[in-house]
Amino acid sequence: MNDLQTTAVVSLTAAAKHFGPVKALDGVSLAVTPGECLGLVGHNGAGKSTLVNLINGTFGPSSGEVAFPLGREGVRSVFQELSLCPNLTVAENLAMAHPALKGIGWRRPARAEIGAALDSVFPGHGIDTDAEVDTLSIAERQMVEIAIGFAPRGGAARLVILDEPTSSLDAGIARQLLSHVRAFCAAGGAVIFISHMLGEIFDVSSRIVVLKDGKVVADRPAEAFTRQGLVDAMGHVASEAATRQAARATIGDVVIRAEGLEARRGEVVGLSGLAGHGQAAALARLYLAQTSDWRAGRAAKAVFVAGDRPRDGVLPLWSILRNISISVLGRDATRGLVDRAAERRLAEDWKTRIGIRTDDLTNPILSLSGGNQQKVLFARALASDAPVVVMDDPMRGVDVGTKQDVYAMIRAEAAKGRTFLWYSTETEEVCQCDRVFVFRNGEISAELTGEAITEERILEASFEMQEAS
Repeated sequence: MNDLQTTAVVSLTAAAKHFGPVKALDGVSLAVTPGECLGLVGHNGAGKSTLVNLINGTFGPSSGEVAFPLGREGVRSVFQELSLCPNLTVAENLAMAHPALKGIGWRRPARAEIGAALDSVFPGHGIDTDAEVDTLSIAERQMVEIAIGFAPRGGAARLVILDEPTSSLDAGIARQLLSHVRAFCAAGGAVIFISHMLGEIFDVSSRIVVLKDGKVVADRPAEAFTRQGLVDAMGHVASEAATRQAARATIGDVVIRAEGLEARRGEVVGLSGLAGHGQAAALARLYLAQTSDWRAGRAAKAVFVAGDRPRDGVLPLWSILRNISISVLGRDATRGLVDRAAERRLAEDWKTRIGIRTDDLTNPILSLSGGNQQKVLFARALASDAPVVVMDDPMRGVDVGTKQDVYAMIRAEAAKGRTFLWYSTETEEVCQCDRVFVFRNGEISAELTGEAITEERILEASFEMQEAS
């Protein structure tokens, strides 16, 4: 071992992980030292989650070595797919990860510890430590999971792995987390920060490692990268210019008028504002109003793309193919029987169009990375004939290249007359829309169109009631 490896919190030497013929990780060598924030980037399926699972012990390496020169104590993981127990309270979820909390009277210190951790990372969070997790919003659940990762739990966190930690957080809450990460590393802690939000990577990382096809293709100090250089190292798959030049729809008649907002044929309508201010609930009501008709005919009026994949999106026991085709089984059936050949053609077509990384569509959906699972949900929705597509923060865990592809697909579908209702916690995404409704305290505080759709105007309306413009 060299000096860096002996002082590292974790060290990987030629680490590989194979799943049959698939090389998910292929000879990766890197070390993370105290005080370092390592930004880990790569497109969906590049090997990021596999690397995390080698470090946290979920998998053992097929070859190579994963070493902890200072011991495994204090190595924590905060997962992209939230791992909280929904039927337990916030304090009880902490206790699940805190073996020292046992015997009579453990609840009081559990409440105190998770409350202090939440206060430290997310000041003013407003989360009740006695609340059951399934009553919390997805943003609040992500905050709880992050707080448990940084909580003492009978010792001290030395390495915290954050896998897409801001994917459900609005900009203000995300800034709180990034500030805590910087303070944690300044105090001698180490963080592996995985994100497709490149601005966040540059904001907190002291060093950036790029994975591609299971291999490290770049590893250098953050200041040695430019944004474009980082995208190029990842493997650029779509140009932002092409997305901006995608055909704009001819806006038609109003197809939805409810909840104080309206959407027209061929329009992309965004719902924005700080997380938890009623956007997701309004979106759910709009979707249910389009689909809750027991007399519904063969064609669906609306289709849904979930951001909370495990709860609202994937069918975990089914294959990738079945998860894609379920939205069109009735349309493509012959005398009530599924046309398996047509089903296969459709799934293969969408695999190619949206870049789902798999060698076999009959593999289980859970064999895919989180970002590739999200691509399946997009394929399911866009393959249908539904004239309205409802999207609830759908880009969670999706890489920057795929985002540009999806933006272009949304524009192309809107040009054909489809209407999109799009809630996102990312202001950059909302600025892709034709019309934006900003929510505050459960009400619409502003309606923005055209050149008025800017980050500054959205933030103004998020904090202060505005007249519609």
